[in-house]
Formats: sequence, C-alpha cells, structure tokens
Amino acid sequence: MFRRRLLPAMMMAVALLALSGCAPTPDQMKPIDPENAGFWERYLVLPLQYLLDATQDLLGSYGLSILVATVLIRLIVLPLTLKQMKSSRAMQALQPEMKRLQEKYKNNQEKLQQETMKLFQKHNVNPLAGCLPVLIQLPILIAFYQAIMRDENIRSASFLWMDLGHADPYFILPVIAAATTYLQSVVMGMGDNPQARAFMFIMPVMIFVLAFSFPSALALYWVYSNLFTMVQYYFISDKYKPNKNNQAQS
Repeated sequence: MFRRRLLPAMMMAVALLALSGCAPTPDQMKPIDPENAGFWERYLVLPLQYLLDATQDLLGSYGLSILVATVLIRLIVLPLTLKQMKSSRAMQALQPEMKRLQEKYKNNQEKLQQETMKLFQKHNVNPLAGCLPVLIQLPILIAFYQAIMRDENIRSASFLWMDLGHADPYFILPVIAAATTYLQSVVMGMGDNPQARAFMFIMPVMIFVLAFSFPSALALYWVYSNLFTMVQYYFISDKYKPNKNNQAQS
C-alpha cells in the first residue's frame, strides 16, 4: 500500500529527470526542416510551433499565444480529465469501506493490501487513474520545450517581465507555478484520496524546480494549464454544484 501511494510521485520524479536531460545541443537548436523531420518533430513539435507563431501574428504576443495553445491542449485531454473525475468520485465512495479494512487489518499490512486490491477490483476502480491527466502532459511539456528552443522568434520573445526563452530571474513564475499546482490538487480533491496525497505535496516542489530551471514559456504554459483546470473543475465537478436537496428545502 505504501509503495502504491508513492508510485505517482516516483513516476513524476523519473519523468522530471528525463525532461531535465532533454536540453538540445547547439545543432538541435536549429530550426526544424519539415522535409527531414522525424515523427516526434513532425507531429508534435512543428504543430506547436505553427500554432504559437500563427496566434502570435493574430494577438501580437507569444504570452497570449501560449494561452490559446494551452486551452486547445486542455480541451483535447478533456476526456482524460473526465475519467479522472469519475475515478475520484469512486475513490471517495469507497473511503468508508477502506477505513473499515484498515481498522480490521491494522496489524496485517499484507492482508490489508490484498483486501484493498480486491475492493478496487470489485468496484472496477484504479486508484492511480487520478494522476493520468497530469502525467499525460509530460510529453506535451517536452514538445513545448523543443518548440520554444528551436524557434528563434519564441526564444527571443518577451511577455510582461519575462524573457520567454529563459528562466524567470526573479523566481516569481516558479512560485506561481508551484502554488497553482498545489491549488489544482486541492480543487481536484487529491487530498481525499490517500493514494494521491503524497503526490499532491511532492508535485509542487518538482514543478518549482522545473520552472526554476527551464524557459519561462514552459512555466507559463503550466500556470495557464493549472488555472484552466481549476476553472474547468469548478463548472463540471459535482463537488462545486449546489446541493439540490438544500435548494428544495430553501
């Protein structure tokens, strides 16, 4: 059980290490040649570059074009988000039964783990499904990073106090990225899920390190994504809808 709780954080740590090692060499910072582009560049990096450049031409700011790209990406992964919400509700419904099992087998961790897994299987619940929308964004982050570093226009652009191709020297954006990551976890109800609770606290620290080390454009995307997710959850989650029974009584 303990290892299952830590698994999402361990996966994110490995992914973060992979992202930190994906910095392009000087040759790889050259513009992508569409004729010779590989699968990754052709279908992920180049489309992001085209989208960012096209919306910048319309809006006059790469900071705003990143916002447009974020909204489009979040809409694409909306089915995963809805699946996460369904998993969260299922986990909350099982909490009383899980507490009963924890009390019954408090001196037998192996039996507790077996019975908990049986409970999950009986109700067709995956306790790690709630982390999927966050983890699925990691390839997008890597593609964003490469799109920024291989597009001179984006790399040399500025937005507010930030140079989008460089890390925020004032640490303002890393703090905002970490804070919104934590707030997003609260809004999503990760604190109600024991299997995701460690992930809820470790993730902001990792995002701060990422935002501290990588271009501001990447951290800006993450902040936009967090804000979009919180607004999305407010409107579509049952947790934030008025109680119909209370309305009827009033």
